[in-house]
Amino acid sequence: MSDIISRLGDEADDLLGHVCRGVPADTIHPPGPDFVDRVMAQSDRRPHVLRNMQALFDHGRLGGTGYLSILPVDQGIEHSAGASFAPNPRYFDPANIVELALEGGCNAVASTLGGLASVARRYAHRIPMILKLNHNETLSYPAIYDQTPFAQVEQAFEMGCVAVGATIYFGSHESRRQIQEISEAFERAHELGLVTVLWAYLRNPAFKQEDADYHVAADLTGQANHMAATLKADIVKQKLPETNAGYRDIGFGHTHPRVYSDLTSDHPIDLARYQVASCYLGRAGLINSGGGSKGASDIGEAVRTAVINKRAGGMGLISGRKAFQKPTDEGIALLNAIQDVYLDETITLA
Repeated sequence: MSDIISRLGDEADDLLGHVCRGVPADTIHPPGPDFVDRVMAQSDRRPHVLRNMQALFDHGRLGGTGYLSILPVDQGIEHSAGASFAPNPRYFDPANIVELALEGGCNAVASTLGGLASVARRYAHRIPMILKLNHNETLSYPAIYDQTPFAQVEQAFEMGCVAVGATIYFGSHESRRQIQEISEAFERAHELGLVTVLWAYLRNPAFKQEDADYHVAADLTGQANHMAATLKADIVKQKLPETNAGYRDIGFGHTHPRVYSDLTSDHPIDLARYQVASCYLGRAGLINSGGGSKGASDIGEAVRTAVINKRAGGMGLISGRKAFQKPTDEGIALLNAIQDVYLDETITLA
């Protein structure tokens, strides 16, 4: 705990002592060792889905806790291979990516069709794999922002994955087509017994204002989470909220004054709790993303995000660039620091 407190710095007392009152802890379905039996078994998910979800929970340093630490490496498509791997060229080789997830004690590794396929027979039985089905590629010029299918669900099943992942850019003009594509893909995944993970991101130029970026607003990301759960995402990946009142300040859509007056506050844990509430009060697990690498501050930022996620009722962290754009020992240390938050039983629900 002393390392966690020191990494939180001046925010330690505030983050570790906060109590959520808008959406109280006793109203959510929190993660835990019995999550599959207590929550998922009530759903229509097939036994194979439940088994694969339990496989995710049982692997790595967090095995048996009900929390997840996932290494995602699809940035070679999303940001270009050069931008992603030039800081540490060994990760051009997908085998080293999987080795980092193994050595770092992760529950799973998430990556691309080609990346996982190139090493699947070596690693599918050693660590749960999540195949990312679609991507926004940035070689097109002028740039476009859309999610294009790169893989089929059946390919994930055949290579031994336990789950599939996908992104929808909610709020974009292309989102309606993406919703239909992913709805069909997730239904097929569940038929084959695979867990579904949705990157429920926002994308619209109008969401970025001069004084605030509402792509990370609690109310708008919360609605993206709600739509993700509606699409039967078993796990929802979302950016940590940094602001609020996107509906109100941009002046569109529909919400209720109580969202701002009662259910949320300016406190980061309250904002994240609203994200959990939007995931059917935790029936779909919320994992927050780790964000890009900034250097020396990465471990402190990752620990802060993990504390907020855990105390809000989230299911864990999915952190990529902060880990693989460093020397291997530093990447492992960062992943372990995140996991230590979820292993610390004194850090409880707010």
